[in-house]
Parts: sequence; structure tokens; C-alpha cells
Amino acid sequence: MVSNLGDLRSRQLYKASVAEFLGTMLLVLVGAGAADQAGVADGDSKVLHISLAFGFSVGTIVWMIGHISGGHINPAVTIGLVVARRITFIRGVLYIGAQILGAIIGAAILKALTPGDDPSLGLCSVATGISTLQAFGIELIEAFILVFTVFSSIDSCRTGLGGSVPLTVGISISMCHLWAIALTGSGMNPARTLGPAIIKGNFENQWLYWAGPLAGGAIAGLLYDFLFAVNAGFDKVQGLCSVDYDDGDFDRDGRKIQRGTDLEMKG
Repeated sequence: MVSNLGDLRSRQLYKASVAEFLGTMLLVLVGAGAADQAGVADGDSKVLHISLAFGFSVGTIVWMIGHISGGHINPAVTIGLVVARRITFIRGVLYIGAQILGAIIGAAILKALTPGDDPSLGLCSVATGISTLQAFGIELIEAFILVFTVFSSIDSCRTGLGGSVPLTVGISISMCHLWAIALTGSGMNPARTLGPAIIKGNFENQWLYWAGPLAGGAIAGLLYDFLFAVNAGFDKVQGLCSVDYDDGDFDRDGRKIQRGTDLEMKG
């Protein structure tokens, strides 16, 4: 992994940030738009409508931009990768900024394209009877499931890993929405919740929709990479604080690969 400053000088970083902007804009436009239109449905049909819309949207967008930026489109995913040192802090900051801007633009476009004077824009809200602590826990667990799924899907040391990563991630989104829509609106993405909130001018519980997912994403990233990953091990945990840490420097037993020694042996 390149250093923070090295990443900042990379043209690819800015291309990737634009991809994150575009991906998050489309997520809010289509996903939140589907949630807005689901108002015409009732009960279980509404929940299924929204869950499938977000799952399909995320899976499709990750397929579209995954090779460019990794297809985060969610600050919770980005923060998980930052704390596990899969990406640099600078990249994380630019990604999150791009995601927020994309979500705001996506919500603005959605409002312009939606008939009626006051569309919901998929604005998330905590249901009556749900305490702040409960809502925080729900949002944390949702993001934990998503980010743990992402990490397990990109574990390069895993054998027998088949199927589609975008589809797997999309299914995890739908899974969480089926559970949490009626409880918190199933935010699980701080940018996705902030965009509609800014356009609607309604910031109720916004801190919760940031604190829960970011905490869940960070916990999932650290837990998977340093306990459950194929190359997890004590050497890897020790190396986390080193300047030149790189996940690829550890073998399947979690031991540091002595690259210099290997080259000397070949010489």
C-alpha cells in the first residue's frame, strides 16, 4: 500500500473518487427513489420493494465501478478499510467526501424528477417505540454485516471463493433492509441518509445514522482482518502500527513474509 502522500499524487485516486461520487449519486437516486415510490404499496410489499431496490442497486453499482474504486459507495465500508489499513487515510477522506457530495446531488436530482410538492426522498427515521440505544445498535449491526461481507469477499488468501462479489454484497444489503426498514429505515450508509436529509432540511437523528454505521464498519474491518482472515495472526496484529504495513506481506499462517531473504536465496 502506498503512503498517504504517494496516494495523493496518484491520478488514479481522483478517478476513483469521481467513481465514488457517481456510484453514490446513482444509489441515492435509484435506491431512495424506489423507497419514495414504495409509498404506494402496503406492509410486506413495501418492505420487499425497498429491500430489493437497494440490494440490486448496490450490487449493480459495485459491478460498475468496483474495478475503479473498489465500489465502496458507503462511508462505513470506507472507514472499515481505513482502520484495517487496506487503503490510506487520504484516500478514505476523499472517498467519503465524494460519497457525501454524490448523495446530495443524487437526492437533489431525485427531488427534481419526483412529482409532488414534498417527496420523502427515502428519508430515514426511527420508528416510534425504538430507543436511541436500540436504533444505534441496529445501524451498527447492519453496517457490521455489510462490511464483514465485503472483507470476506475480498480475502485474497481464501480458497474456493466463487460467485459474484457484487451480488454477495447486494444480498447482504437486502438482508439487512428486510430486518430494519420498519425500525430505523435501514440507513446503514451515512452518505445515503445525509443526502436526502440535506435536501429535505430534516436532520433528526443524523448523528445516529453516522455513529452506528461507522462504528459497525470499523469493528467489522478490524475483527475480520486480524482474527478471521485466512492470513490473520499475531505478526499481522503487531505489524498494524508499522509505517510499511501491507496485508499482502503476511502468509496464510499470518506470518510476515521475509521478501528480502527470499530474494537473497534466489540470488
